[in-house]
Amino acid sequence: MSMASIAAITPEQIATARATHPGAFGSLGGQVRRWGWLAAAVVYVIVSMWYFDFGRLLDASERVLALLRAFVVWEDMETWQYANIYRGIAQTLAMAFLGTLLGTIGSLVIGFLAARNVMPIRLVRQVIRRFLDILRGIDQLVWGLVFVRAVGLGPLAGVLAIFISDLGTLSKLYSEAIENIDRKQVEGVKATGAGPLAVIRYGYIPQVLPVFISQSLYFWESNTRSATILGIVGAGGIGMILIERFRASLYDQVAFVVLNVLVIIFAIDWLSKRIRLWAIGAKSE
Repeated sequence: MSMASIAAITPEQIATARATHPGAFGSLGGQVRRWGWLAAAVVYVIVSMWYFDFGRLLDASERVLALLRAFVVWEDMETWQYANIYRGIAQTLAMAFLGTLLGTIGSLVIGFLAARNVMPIRLVRQVIRRFLDILRGIDQLVWGLVFVRAVGLGPLAGVLAIFISDLGTLSKLYSEAIENIDRKQVEGVKATGAGPLAVIRYGYIPQVLPVFISQSLYFWESNTRSATILGIVGAGGIGMILIERFRASLYDQVAFVVLNVLVIIFAIDWLSKRIRLWAIGAKSE
């Protein structure tokens, strides 16, 4: 449109167009609604930062540098009690593996009972789902504290905490995967006259098994990290050794333990990838 055409538009035409297409013209209310949320978010961030005394970072700078130096400068390595360290790491690995395994086995059953296309009774399904909400709503660390008081210090409390926490989360993920399957394969198995267990075995499991394996492997990796934290509250494993070294200001040994845990996480990730590719029938890269 040329400048002459724009100049020829009368105010009456503009008013008519504004009344006919109000969305094409900005309004004060629209601008307030558009920018009001952004302004509110900025104000919220500023108010939230008010609660934090960031000036303390400058005061603690010397302590931070000393702490970082203690992490990277390793001294008296011959006295580090490597046997206890690697025993704690082995306990952590066993704790994470056993807790994940128990959670996976339990979720295989509960996940099917919580799925809409498997459990037609709404009341039973809703009771199971609310039970899973309770398990999932309580943090794994809290479960660790509960089981430490219930069964005492040691890896058993950690295994139970991981098992209960994974049961709530994996069951939900499994049930959602089951509800998203292809119904035609299930109907084909039913058409052969197969019973309920055979339908689950040949109609459901082949479709959801790769998803189940992938999710359980991820939880195994995640629980290896979580088991370290559970040990700090008394659930055994490398976490107890970490907290002891922290209290004794042996930060070089803390760094050594953390590096070992990182190596184990990398190894589990590599192994999980190989198992996942095997489950879906793909070749490893």
